[in-house]
Amino acid sequence: MKTKIWLALLALYIVWGSTYLAIRFAVETIPPFMSAGLRFLVSGAILLIWRRAAGDPLPTPRQWRSTAVIGIFLLLGGNGLVSFAEKRIASGIAALLVGTAPLWLVLLEGLRPGGVKPNWMSLLGLAVGFGGIFLLVGPSEILNGGSQFDMLGIGTVILAAFLWSLGSVYSKNADMPPSTLMATGAEMLTGSLALFIVSGLTGEWNGFSFARVAPNSWLGLAYLITFGSLIGFVSYGWLLKHAPISLTATYAYVNPLVAVFLGAWLADEALNARILVAGAIIISSVALINQSKPGKAKVVKEEAVQPASFD
Repeated sequence: MKTKIWLALLALYIVWGSTYLAIRFAVETIPPFMSAGLRFLVSGAILLIWRRAAGDPLPTPRQWRSTAVIGIFLLLGGNGLVSFAEKRIASGIAALLVGTAPLWLVLLEGLRPGGVKPNWMSLLGLAVGFGGIFLLVGPSEILNGGSQFDMLGIGTVILAAFLWSLGSVYSKNADMPPSTLMATGAEMLTGSLALFIVSGLTGEWNGFSFARVAPNSWLGLAYLITFGSLIGFVSYGWLLKHAPISLTATYAYVNPLVAVFLGAWLADEALNARILVAGAIIISSVALINQSKPGKAKVVKEEAVQPASFD
């Protein structure tokens, strides 16, 4: 069993860490919201058909509404905005900023009625994490309006992390299908519909031709469907049942590092001391939050806030 657990963890580390680079390749010649929509349409259909054939019941109308809300927040607000941002910023930078999602989770969880209030370690993690963002973007850029990075891209990823966290908090009390993979498939299908609507509203289909899509973009999209959405989620679901949560959650510390180094290696993305130090600070803040014991809550179980994934 230990061998299987570590193989699944290794798959999660590499696969989900590499999806940021795959997104970058996909959006080179496929518009970002369209690319994400295609990815989750195919992945969601495969998961839904697979789990239905395995005997899982289809979601009820109320469960479809819940999965639609979650799909909009997580896949349109989260993944769709990350795909949009990667037209403007490096995939490694996007991955580091996505790693701030647990910071927003702690804040939102503490604000909701009956939510878990952050303790001193969580608050320290928040301070450290936002300090890491400040260092990554650059004090001079924030204070003086400079532009080491594209600030629209930076702001979009931070918004994506916030919306992903908002959807994650909503999902805690939502009426969801009992099968995690069936629920994931339903979220992907409803999320893909929202992505296609936004794709149309932003004019991505105007003048677009599949004949003009470069091979690298097709390969990136195929990788996101097969590895990122299917193998990644199946491995994650298996680990949640067979491995300690604290061990499974370590993917959130490893994924940004994998993304940063793959981006530098395969896409010539910048990798300097400030990026490395800021990345280490952000990852440390997530570790602090994940290791902290939650405060008192009226209804919520006592459990650490788990890192999220956009993959």
